[in-house]
Amino acid sequence: MRQLQFWQIILIGFVLVLVGFLIPFLTVIQVIPASLGLLFFSYAASAVGLMLGLIGAAWYTYSKRKKP
Repeated sequence: MRQLQFWQIILIGFVLVLVGFLIPFLTVIQVIPASLGLLFFSYAASAVGLMLGLIGAAWYTYSKRKKP
């Protein structure tokens, strides 16, 4: 299995946070009907995306740090 790079982790996190924003937005403007499962998925996608973004940013910082 191929290992993901830090920028790919950050990109996946961004997409998940974007999905976590778009689903509630579309339910509020009544484009898609609201359901408990859909809104729970939206919350989980947002939380997982935030964590992946933080992990990717920390990984980038660690990889670019100057080693003594």
